[in-house]
Amino acid sequence: MPAHSLNPGGASRVRRRVLLGTAALVVLVTLAGLAAYLTRDDRQASNSAATQASSAVPSSSAASPSGSSSPSAHPRSLPVPPDTHDPVVFGKAAAVALWSYDTRAYSRAQLLAALHGWLTTESKYADSASVTALVPSAVLWKEMAANGQFATAAVNEGHFPDSFTQALQADPGTITQAYVYAVTVSGKQSIAWNGSPAGGAESRVTTLAIQCRPSRSCALAGVMPSVAP
Repeated sequence: MPAHSLNPGGASRVRRRVLLGTAALVVLVTLAGLAAYLTRDDRQASNSAATQASSAVPSSSAASPSGSSSPSAHPRSLPVPPDTHDPVVFGKAAAVALWSYDTRAYSRAQLLAALHGWLTTESKYADSASVTALVPSAVLWKEMAANGQFATAAVNEGHFPDSFTQALQADPGTITQAYVYAVTVSGKQSIAWNGSPAGGAESRVTTLAIQCRPSRSCALAGVMPSVAP
């Protein structure tokens, strides 16, 4: 049974929705550029989600690195955001949440609601479409649920992209306007389903926009359309 993946790397297919393009991450640390990204047109989100979710995961015979653990057969609970003021710590937790799912334990609607709960309450900066785009369509979720498909994730590391750091060094005051940080996270997603308890694994990397105002805990602003190293 071919498995279907929540593939953050596929988020590059929504580049057309980015008003300022993806070539200048530096622009995204300015208020104008960041606002343009986070408030861009989301009419293509549903089509993007279906395209990303339909990508196949390599078979278990070749996907899992030697010594890696298989996904747990125990149903996973819905993801809850951590209480932290560290954007990198939050970014790592958000990546795990975005790369994990369990069709045996909850519905697509419940997962969407949980993931949207990670978003900042400031609507100006909350890009819910970029999160929704990583969740399979209702039709695909039903197919995955029929096969008991689930995924777990592990993070290797997280960091501020070089371009983001350089932009902050050039203009330290910019971050105080929206307090949105770019965080790149790498890791691995492990997937299993009925008849294949060992599952398979793929490397994952994504760049997230994380809002961490001094007065409150961090929250997710959105998923960047391309990875910033």
